[in-house]
Amino acid sequence: MDQPSIAAVIPVHNRADLLVQLLDSMAAQTTPFTEIIVVDNASTDGAGELALARGCTVVKLATNIGFAGAVNTGWHKATASRWIAILNSDVTLDPHWLERLLAAAGSASFATGTIYNATNRQVIDGTYDLLSRAGCAWRAGFGERGAVPAQTAIAIAPGTACLFRREVLEQLNGFEEAYESYLEDVDLGLRCVREGLAGIYVPDAAAWHQGSATLGRWNPRVVRLISRNQLLLVRRHFDRDLFRACFWPIVTGQVLWGLVALRHGAGAAWFAGKLEALRSFRPEGLPSPRLRSFLVASENEIRLRARDSYWRWYFRLTATAAGHPAPAANAPGAAH
Repeated sequence: MDQPSIAAVIPVHNRADLLVQLLDSMAAQTTPFTEIIVVDNASTDGAGELALARGCTVVKLATNIGFAGAVNTGWHKATASRWIAILNSDVTLDPHWLERLLAAAGSASFATGTIYNATNRQVIDGTYDLLSRAGCAWRAGFGERGAVPAQTAIAIAPGTACLFRREVLEQLNGFEEAYESYLEDVDLGLRCVREGLAGIYVPDAAAWHQGSATLGRWNPRVVRLISRNQLLLVRRHFDRDLFRACFWPIVTGQVLWGLVALRHGAGAAWFAGKLEALRSFRPEGLPSPRLRSFLVASENEIRLRARDSYWRWYFRLTATAAGHPAPAANAPGAAH
């Protein structure tokens, strides 16, 4: 059987040193990529030129349009590819990463593996994404050590390192560019949930992630975008009844995240992001039994696995909240 065509799309904004490491790991894959497309978000350190010299297809942009826009630019260019690998420029891949994802994908719409912390390579940075009723996401397994969960169906693949069928990106029109960067992958996953499109988590497909390598995790721009995009998720996907049922968890989760940002000196950026989102806030999602089921299953998994103080306080404060969004009768189950 012929190998399917696979294009890799890598948005990059500076940090050419990290891009070199990624490209080296891609060259060592046991299953090769058909094409590597680097979308240069106005780098100033020669990252685009480096990629060109390494034989990549390079799309140079005059301004930084964000991760979502850059990925869309890349996969639209990969017209002949059946699969699209989406990769952050600050990851490196195990030599068997692509081979193992393709072998396990079957009829799944997308696939992802285990992403480890690049600094402490035995600690999990994440696997697949989950979402609370608050609109705050958690990357399943973050901070865990030791054995990883078994292969399983999932709802949301992280844009850090994942593989999508091109036809799925075409059906859903790719990432929503209004997010710019951060949580655009969660938005895409929620649209997959609505359409009944499930992915697969492949534990032994390993990658290592530097994490917020360009700006830093608590950079004001990063915090502002995450803060804004959390409410954008709620606005775009929660219908009015679901919003009312989740009002207290939304307030609790958003305020708690603001306190975490404040502790890291980014309280003003959190406030600016929330203010930007609230200026045009109005729940506009359509009712979806699949989404409700996913939120229930997602919160249950976060409750069982997350260990940091944010989630302990969130569940403590929302334990008796009325209006927990129960799945409708005979509703399809969540994707994982």
